[in-house]
Amino acid sequence: MAHTRSTDVLIVGAGPVGLSAAAELARHGVRVRLVERLPARLLYAKAVGIQPRTLEIWDRMGLARRIMEAAVPLHGQLTYVNGVEQPRMELELPPEVPYGFAALPQYETERLLEEYLAGLGTAIERETELLSFSQDPDGVTALLRTAAGGEEEIRAGYLVGCDGAHSAVRKGLGLSFEGGAFPTSYMLADVEADWDLPAGYSVRASHRAADGTVDDLLVCVPLPGVHRYRLSMPAAPELLADGPAEDGTAAGAAGAPADGIAHGLGGERLPELSQIQAVVDRLAPRPSVLSRMRWSSVFRISHRIVDRYGEGRVFVAGDAAHIHPPTGAQGMNTGIQDACNLAWKLALVLRGSAGPALLTSYDAERRPVGEEVVGRTVRHAAHGVQADPDDGRTLMLREAQLLIGYRDGPLATTPYGPADAPQPGDRAPDCDGLAAPLPAYRMRLLDVLRGCPGHAVILYLPDPTDPVAAQAAAELEGARALGAAAPGRAPGLRTVAVAGQGIEALEPGTPTAGSPLPSPADVSAVVELPVPGYLDTAGEFARLYRPQGPTGFIVRPDGQLGARFPLHRTKEALAEYCAALSVPA
Repeated sequence: MAHTRSTDVLIVGAGPVGLSAAAELARHGVRVRLVERLPARLLYAKAVGIQPRTLEIWDRMGLARRIMEAAVPLHGQLTYVNGVEQPRMELELPPEVPYGFAALPQYETERLLEEYLAGLGTAIERETELLSFSQDPDGVTALLRTAAGGEEEIRAGYLVGCDGAHSAVRKGLGLSFEGGAFPTSYMLADVEADWDLPAGYSVRASHRAADGTVDDLLVCVPLPGVHRYRLSMPAAPELLADGPAEDGTAAGAAGAPADGIAHGLGGERLPELSQIQAVVDRLAPRPSVLSRMRWSSVFRISHRIVDRYGEGRVFVAGDAAHIHPPTGAQGMNTGIQDACNLAWKLALVLRGSAGPALLTSYDAERRPVGEEVVGRTVRHAAHGVQADPDDGRTLMLREAQLLIGYRDGPLATTPYGPADAPQPGDRAPDCDGLAAPLPAYRMRLLDVLRGCPGHAVILYLPDPTDPVAAQAAAELEGARALGAAAPGRAPGLRTVAVAGQGIEALEPGTPTAGSPLPSPADVSAVVELPVPGYLDTAGEFARLYRPQGPTGFIVRPDGQLGARFPLHRTKEALAEYCAALSVPA
């Protein structure tokens, strides 16, 4: 057996969730080992939808541009029932949301995350499998089987299981995984279709029987390439035979895996192009000849969630914690947000800036999100997104994962200002129209915070000459625990000021991009601020954040608001937030 090697965090599973967890930890200066049982990425377009909230998170990391260059935009969905076109669903979001919906094959998402992680000095250890683990008050001891076939025992501060629906970490921790399975298995295929439907729209074509039940279904999601789609439909009966799963998991009766959890790519015979074409012939809104099938598979769907997201020093995220129908492309995106929520908390605890109690907030914040996503996707799989009772705007914001919040969570500090304004626990909105002395263009708040690995503090000043800014900036020195780093590790606190210019906030939806930049004299007012300053040229920040006079905002590393407070109470507000993080005195 190889000698014991130490690391801060051992992550099992190098899919999008494990890669995101490793990248966020590495950005915070945390030592990470990322192990993956498979020898290479699976070239299947499994999870393809990328939500606007995920792009915001990747923007903070400096990764969004690479994703955008590889992905295709999703504009909406075309729906047909028994050959009759239904009202078109447009994926429209408020103008202040910086990104739209996108599609990218999962293997491409993994490639880009892997390259980003390599730039941070961390590589995937492939063909390395977790055999067992145990934990004690000081850490986790894990036994690995390495690519060379030997065994290695390592010692880690924490273990994170991002190893999918059949998670060895979840099983080793003894977590329950309650739920059920859908009776229908589906065929998936990556093909080109020669129809003339508008680009950027997914297609849902169904047949309803006389009693209103759906007895045939075709769903097509556009992928990068000319007329390229990922198609899904009920599997042909002749494909549902026993066999080993494509990911190497042993299968049982009717192709179900040995652990009884029927979810993901199956081990059945692979669908042939003729079987996919037959469904398209029955249901497609236009006659189409399919060609260039890159891959096909059978996919099984379950809906399950763990009873808790971790115990002690071991945690689960993504499909290891929750599985559900792929409706609305919620799974991968929810898992990535799991990873980011956990990573910044682990980083604070590992560098001694917060107590271990902070890690209990991971389950408290994320498990309610997982429960809601599982329930909603099950409903949408049965009745369609259009059957959702919410108004169109709320539906789109929820599908975009922009409504996720933790106001009732353990880290939410005292609210301040209007109840319908962004409060602690809510997503910190992006905004346009920020000007600084040097750039000859407006910036977004995302531009200002991009690359910041830790907390950010925003000081809003209706009058940039107000001396309260200097006092607040001085008191922020007391927040060293939020940004202090151990020697050689990345700092984590950024403080900026946003100044008004005596204008009224614009009404919602008012465009700002085409209005002229303020004069250099106007912008120069922010030069004298004690921290980097930006002018709210069109009142967009004021409109979206609704400050009441000089107001401070703490933005968490995962892009949620940590605190909102009047600037004259900066010291007290910081003390309250640090107490919520269990920061030692």
